[in-house]
Amino acid sequence: MTCPFCSHPETKVIDSRESNDGKVIRRRRECLKCHRRFSTYEQLELLNFVVVKKDGRKEEYQREKLETGIKKALEKRPVEEKKIEEMIDEIEYKLHQKGSCEISSKEIGSLVLEKLKVIDEVAYLRFASVYKSFGSAESFKKEAEKLSQS
Repeated sequence: MTCPFCSHPETKVIDSRESNDGKVIRRRRECLKCHRRFSTYEQLELLNFVVVKKDGRKEEYQREKLETGIKKALEKRPVEEKKIEEMIDEIEYKLHQKGSCEISSKEIGSLVLEKLKVIDEVAYLRFASVYKSFGSAESFKKEAEKLSQS
């Protein structure tokens, strides 16, 4: 690991701790040249799959796209950044558990809705309005009623 302060290529690990339910390892490091300390995070990268869109097109999975959609739904809502990251991590974990090389955008959207329903009902309705492509105010109203009943 290269030191971010002096760019020296050698550092030593002072401390390692698991975080995020063992899915991430935080390492505290010290540069062997300037002796400054910094932290690194290691996360297993398992997501090499293709997303199949509604129209049949295929594209490589991109965490950033998922994050952008979720953040738009949660815009100006009282949800911490950490909670959003945890939610995305959980969704990715479930996608990985499926063991498939191809995942439909519908499956991803369903997982997002499942998580948003618990975290923030307004964000759920915002995301659902795009994901489910409501054709009228009536269909939006029905979805809001279903949400309030559960």
